[in-house]
Amino acid sequence: MKRRRAWARRARLRPDGEDRPGPTSPHCPNTPIRTPSGIGFLSARQICSPPVTDLIVTLDGPAGTGKSTVSKEVASRLGLPRLDTGAFYRAAGLAAMRASVDLADHEAVANVVAGISLDQDEGTMLLDGLDVSQEIRSQAVTEASSLVSTHPEVRGLLVVYQREWVARHDNRAVVEGRDIGSVVFPDATVKVYLDARPEVRAQRRADQTGKEQGGVLAELSARDARDSTRQASPLVVPDGAVVIDTSDMTVGEVVDTIVGMAREQGG
Repeated sequence: MKRRRAWARRARLRPDGEDRPGPTSPHCPNTPIRTPSGIGFLSARQICSPPVTDLIVTLDGPAGTGKSTVSKEVASRLGLPRLDTGAFYRAAGLAAMRASVDLADHEAVANVVAGISLDQDEGTMLLDGLDVSQEIRSQAVTEASSLVSTHPEVRGLLVVYQREWVARHDNRAVVEGRDIGSVVFPDATVKVYLDARPEVRAQRRADQTGKEQGGVLAELSARDARDSTRQASPLVVPDGAVVIDTSDMTVGEVVDTIVGMAREQGG
């Protein structure tokens, strides 16, 4: 694996619950992350309320709505960097797997995540400075990331990494995920929620993976239920977001719509 420079700092949390500097943003440089257990979780707004952004375009929505494809095209058209926040959760899941901890143990997983460094460099996902972009796409990691992403402590840590990344890019970026406009960047310039009919989403994923549509539909339904009911940062339509149903739209049509929205805001 190719070693690259990892910019993100490690989160350091003492077992006795004392605060140590964890990952911070230039806009909240000394924000500690602390709980009585020492794991480290505050709500996203408590960790650091981000400033009004220059040009942040957020794309939220469930799987199979076209977020990744659309976000890449929107970023290219606007000349902005793109952040795939889902890759952070996949990398966190991979790290927990490598540490052989119980993925259902929120404290154990959070301690693992607090001891690693995560970053993205032009689409390459870095875990402790190593390129794990291919490894995190395995089925095992997909399942692990789905579980660890339900832990509030983990989400709290990764939100800080994500805000740091955008701050390093001058608060100008296209960011995709499932809680971006609602939690990570609630004051984003343009907030979009992509949706599509369940059968359309399932067919898209089936075409990508080679699986049967029926099985994919069941998987997506289970994931939707888990994402929308989790305690921390559930999947919701962010306040002020424009909902775009991509079921009967081409990628180009969706991209044109979002790019138009961004340019109206001076992008």
